[in-house]
Amino acid sequence: MVRDIDVKLLTDNIKEMCIEATHYLSPDMCAALKVATETEESPLGKQVLDSLSENLELAGKEMIPICQDTGMAVVFLEIGQDVHFVGGNVMDAVNEGVRRGYVDGYLRKSVVGDPIIRENTKDNTPAILHTEIVPGDKVKITVSPKGFGSENKSRVFMLTPADGIEGVKQAILTAVKDAGPNACPPMVVGVGVGGTFEKCAYMAKKALTRDIDKHSEIPYVAELEKEMLEKINNTGIGPGGLGGRTTALAVNINTYATHIAGLPVAINICCHVNRHAVREI
Repeated sequence: MVRDIDVKLLTDNIKEMCIEATHYLSPDMCAALKVATETEESPLGKQVLDSLSENLELAGKEMIPICQDTGMAVVFLEIGQDVHFVGGNVMDAVNEGVRRGYVDGYLRKSVVGDPIIRENTKDNTPAILHTEIVPGDKVKITVSPKGFGSENKSRVFMLTPADGIEGVKQAILTAVKDAGPNACPPMVVGVGVGGTFEKCAYMAKKALTRDIDKHSEIPYVAELEKEMLEKINNTGIGPGGLGGRTTALAVNINTYATHIAGLPVAINICCHVNRHAVREI
């Protein structure tokens, strides 16, 4: 049976989620940061992690954004195939939710309407919207504000099949080492392997929204996630880029089918807050 959903529900939820994601760390990130603070061996690294934890606590208490860069709003909609949206245009509803969230929530507006002319839109719209059709009659909304200190350190490598899994590992390490302190470590590393040029980048972005305490369901990918986290934390970049064992909190990898002649790999790095909020309507 088809279920009607008024797009106003999208607007109302996205508004709230923009504010929620920029003020409160998700439970999986809170838990990971707590463990990292307890286990970090470098005194300076531990001091950085303590400061980050204090900042997070104050942000929640005082309703101040976790970071001054409240990001560009990235919205994922997983839409049940039995859903029928009514009451308006979905893209307009998403942008209205972002507009209200950033204006009413007094969040920094960081979006310019044209990449060359660069005039600020003054309400952080338009958002980046990704949609996926899935079974069912519900809509899963994920709002992930993405700051550009880490976004600017993202990479796409168009490897050849001969590069194999060792080439994938080298690409991930190259991206992380090149990012260094500029991606505000400890970072979360989202990786997309396979597909096409744009598909691997999408997968890397989506990987950042997966709870970091959950590994891939594909055995070799889960092992690769663990191996790369260990190798990244052996680089010595550390919290704030000031040395230590906690360079990354997680490596999340998504894979997809690809062409016989290709091996695309994308790395989308996120800073220590890795902001995301998830709801289902």
